[in-house]
Amino acid sequence: MIRAIEWCGDSVRFIDQTKLPLDETYIKTGDYLIIADAIRRLAIRGAPLIGVAAAYGTALAAIHSGESDYRSFSNSIIKAIGELASTRPTAVNLFWSLERMKNSLAFSTTIEQCRKILVDEAIRIHDEDKDMCRNIGENGARLIPDRAAILTHCNTGALATGGEGTAQSVITTAHRQGKSVTVYAGETRPLLQGARLTTWELMKNGIDVTLITDSMAAFLMLQKKIDLVITGADRITANGDVANKIGTYSIAVLAKHHGIPFYIAAPTSTIDPKLKSGESIPIEDRRGDEVTSGFGLRTAPENVKVYSPAFDVTPNSLITAIITDRQIYYPPFNFSGIME
Repeated sequence: MIRAIEWCGDSVRFIDQTKLPLDETYIKTGDYLIIADAIRRLAIRGAPLIGVAAAYGTALAAIHSGESDYRSFSNSIIKAIGELASTRPTAVNLFWSLERMKNSLAFSTTIEQCRKILVDEAIRIHDEDKDMCRNIGENGARLIPDRAAILTHCNTGALATGGEGTAQSVITTAHRQGKSVTVYAGETRPLLQGARLTTWELMKNGIDVTLITDSMAAFLMLQKKIDLVITGADRITANGDVANKIGTYSIAVLAKHHGIPFYIAAPTSTIDPKLKSGESIPIEDRRGDEVTSGFGLRTAPENVKVYSPAFDVTPNSLITAIITDRQIYYPPFNFSGIME
């Protein structure tokens, strides 16, 4: 199984996803600032994995803090948590994870005790995500018929989580159960997570996958080549609106028009019951050069204006069901008390 991130006692080892699929490069570090930078530049990406990485980053800050006074030590941890929280605004798992790490500080009175508590909590967050991925796969596989042709968007596998994935866990679980599944992976402009990452993972798992450009989805649906759509999520609000990689909303509209089920798969930690609807989700804007000069090749005129939101919001009216580690939820969605 692919391990996107690992705890190594006093350091973290992770795959630099910006190098895939050509180079499978691993980075080992004891510096939480390198973890923060990796999240910013998408070397570490995917909502659940960002949460795991941020927890480990906090633990690294504790282990390698040079402060000998407990108050100064605690302040250095709070500073590290703030730095990690500033990396990306949309995926709620980041803030959920860091809040848990921050709350753990209250259970220690010495520096060594605090270090142990934070390391244990980070490992616990990682282990919980592995369990959630497995449960998502088992729950969602019930919705996958034999000989299903599945359209997915962006990357939702082991590279995006602490375990086997979210939407991709549903696919791989159905495959292991003996179901014949074919996957169409949208390339996911502008950074090509579908082309670079999803196809790489599925091929490693022996699953039949065909790469398409994002703009081909409607035509495949018209040709009746798609039986269902399943994607992940970066934040789910109390009413079931979903923020996910840019382009997800378009696919949901197309699926609705063609009468094709549209499923979301995500861990409970991705649900943000404090937000009533998708209108309140902060949407990250990415740099324009990711569109105009992706992967070193300029494809647009100099000084052209660029609008590049990293995510869009799919309204709950377009979603057939939301698959979580706890259960499958159907409309009308109400997650207002789910975290209690």
